[in-house]
Amino acid sequence: MKDAAVQQNDPDITLITPSAPVATATHGGRAKCLQRLVRLDLPVPVTVALSFNAVHRIAAGEMPDTQALLEPFGGSLLCVRPSSEDPDWGGPGAVLNIGMNDATYVDLADLLGQEAAATLYLRFVQSYAVHVARLDPDMFDEITLTGQEGLSEALRLYEEEAEEAFPQDPGVQLAAVLRSMARAWEGTTARLLRQAKGAPADAGLGLVVQRMALGLGKGEGESGSGVIQLVSSQTGLEQITGRYLSQSQGRDALEGEAALFLERDPRGPSLQELAPDAFANLIEYTKLMRVRLRAEMQAEFTIENGKVWLLDGVRVQRSAQAAVRIAVRLAEDGIIPREEALMRIDPRALNELLHRQVDPDAKRDVLARGIAASPGAAHGAIVFSSAEAQAYDARGEACILVRRETSPEDIRGMNAAAAVLTERGGMTSHAAVIGRGLGLPCVVGASEMRFQTRKKTLTAPDGRVFREGEVITIDGTKGEVLAGEPALLAATQDDAFQTLMSWADEVRDIKVRANADTPADAKTARNFAAEGIGLCRTEHMFFEADRLTVMREMIFADRPEDRRAALDQLLPMQRADFTELFRIMQGKPVCIRLLDPPLHEFLPHDRAGHRELAEALDLPLSDVTRRVEALGEYNPMLGMRGVRLGVTVPEIYDMQARAIFEATIEASKDGDPVVPEIMIPLVSAKREVEIVKTRIDAVAAAVHTETGVAFSFRLGVMVETPRAALRAGEIAPHCAFLSFGTNDLTQMTYGLSRDDAGRFMSAYVQQGVYPEDPFHTLDADGVGELLQIGATRGRAAQPDLVLSICGEHGGSPESIAFCRAAGFDYVSCSPFRVPVARLAAAQLAARDKIG
Repeated sequence: MKDAAVQQNDPDITLITPSAPVATATHGGRAKCLQRLVRLDLPVPVTVALSFNAVHRIAAGEMPDTQALLEPFGGSLLCVRPSSEDPDWGGPGAVLNIGMNDATYVDLADLLGQEAAATLYLRFVQSYAVHVARLDPDMFDEITLTGQEGLSEALRLYEEEAEEAFPQDPGVQLAAVLRSMARAWEGTTARLLRQAKGAPADAGLGLVVQRMALGLGKGEGESGSGVIQLVSSQTGLEQITGRYLSQSQGRDALEGEAALFLERDPRGPSLQELAPDAFANLIEYTKLMRVRLRAEMQAEFTIENGKVWLLDGVRVQRSAQAAVRIAVRLAEDGIIPREEALMRIDPRALNELLHRQVDPDAKRDVLARGIAASPGAAHGAIVFSSAEAQAYDARGEACILVRRETSPEDIRGMNAAAAVLTERGGMTSHAAVIGRGLGLPCVVGASEMRFQTRKKTLTAPDGRVFREGEVITIDGTKGEVLAGEPALLAATQDDAFQTLMSWADEVRDIKVRANADTPADAKTARNFAAEGIGLCRTEHMFFEADRLTVMREMIFADRPEDRRAALDQLLPMQRADFTELFRIMQGKPVCIRLLDPPLHEFLPHDRAGHRELAEALDLPLSDVTRRVEALGEYNPMLGMRGVRLGVTVPEIYDMQARAIFEATIEASKDGDPVVPEIMIPLVSAKREVEIVKTRIDAVAAAVHTETGVAFSFRLGVMVETPRAALRAGEIAPHCAFLSFGTNDLTQMTYGLSRDDAGRFMSAYVQQGVYPEDPFHTLDADGVGELLQIGATRGRAAQPDLVLSICGEHGGSPESIAFCRAAGFDYVSCSPFRVPVARLAAAQLAARDKIG
């Protein structure tokens, strides 16, 4: 490196001035922020910035000329701080008071007093010993003496342990600190930690060397240090927050019990009372930073004999609620445009506003981890069956439904529970999909725990056993199972949230619908401003107790007329369901998927259930058992389900179509005209669509003849098989829309069960087999190519074909970007993910607008 003194135009080691070549991408965020403060003519101590390249060379052993580096500081004490590109990536801790030695101690004892000088020297010796010389920190924790006696003991221990005297040359000290921080950043542990926070493996580190503003002394003015910000990190509301501690350095104020409040406070003394001029300067500086740096900033400051020095400025730490409020206020104050306010919020962070969360300050006793399948947090008593969950709900008590995996039979239990925990499953397993639809915290694939459902116990990896009735907490946001009841924060959708979402809707150019199966889901979708229902799964309507028996009668019927007799009992129930959905959506489109699951899912699986069914149907137990076994399939996912039911047992789809059309007429009487969308599931051949379409058209004609009322509907196909995507050109002429069901399409493309993938998916991702779990993030290369083929061929055959996705990928920002680029008309996702999708879609449009 250069032997000359530090230059202002050196790209690697430069004095920070208004024109110095400093950038976040080359020197890190802290260095760039300090340059911005210098440009605002704010009081920043002399600072030199070392670039990522310089620090990388230091780590490799190529040291700079430390005497030249020391020259701008004129013999002052120094501190070195890390400057990574993103402050969230962390970095080695700051080292203060570099340059402190025996001679400086004597000089400072005359200037500041012996006690203050000894405190500075002792602090540096301890910091240097632990972070630079890598000595045992416990050794220094045992020092109980203070002042000169404590310092002498620390120097003795250092020499004894390091087998050399404490270094006295400031150049040697600085070189050792720089080398230690550079190597720490490039070590394996630090690399893995920052990669876990989203940093690239080769992320660089800059360092800033800054003159120490001491914050200690016996001069005429006040001395000390602290931090200040103008908003609450939790709420984002205007509030001067921070701490100040007299006779202190760095961030001591945040740890010291004797810290003062900043502004006047009835609870104790304040900086405003102690040093009103310094306090006024701090408010002025922080307000200027907000306007000119276009962000709410936290300033770290030192007061040295009454003079304020700004040591650092960082964006205020913020909860999701605070982030939204801050972005909205900056836009409303004209500091940033609305589009930029939208860009500043991570869409996924909205989950914190839509669901209760574990208080970040609460103690977390983590029992096990699984897949964070549905966000939010809840605590309750452990229960191992849906019946028990319903019993708890009836008593008004919260419970956690624990299952190896859930099935459609567990819908009522999930509705009654506060959260769900399963041993198996992935992001698109039954528990995950339904959990997100219900806004129910859910952790799936918690295979570290031992589930003993017969004994009604859960065993954590550390051996702790939890029995039915004991309380645990499910954190579906982080995918953790916690012991006990840590404090929870309430969901918050305040005025700032509503404002942000209204701005998002003004900008976005792709529609967002919701997957909603029940009136409650539909109401949630409306509340979150969904533009319709993109997927209504009708099978969930059949699992209510009064309907399940009738459904089973239909399944056991041998003749079409007997099946129709049973279905006639279900017809008014289905009609009532659809009528309520249509009325809730008030004329917005509702896409109803005809029955999809295989019939065996509606039948009991154990001996006791068979006996109950035999009693209900007045049949011999042997007949029931034989029929259940006959309906069993080796691979139900690929068996007689979806459109295959509509072709082979057409009475079911006839009944559903009639219910939809009669509900359409009923709901249109007292509201906006309803145009229902009917979706045929699991199509793989054009002929399937033709057969089902012919019967549905016949039912529509019959209802029109019987009622004398004209109505219209739209028929479409759910593309879930690779063949349907490939043959979209011949299927599309028979349809008004194609909706890609990416859950099943991913399963069939990969030949991978979404319920079992969670067992090994993390290993696959870690070893780079897949970049991400394809059930979590849409596989743009494989599954995405099928979507593009289907869209292109479908639109070529029918230009006005409506395209959408309605799998769980519909709520992810990456999938929305893909769909928008491919020319899709809308995405559909779980109701609680609608705001996330709306914001993600708006950000894509805003990015195009502002470049």
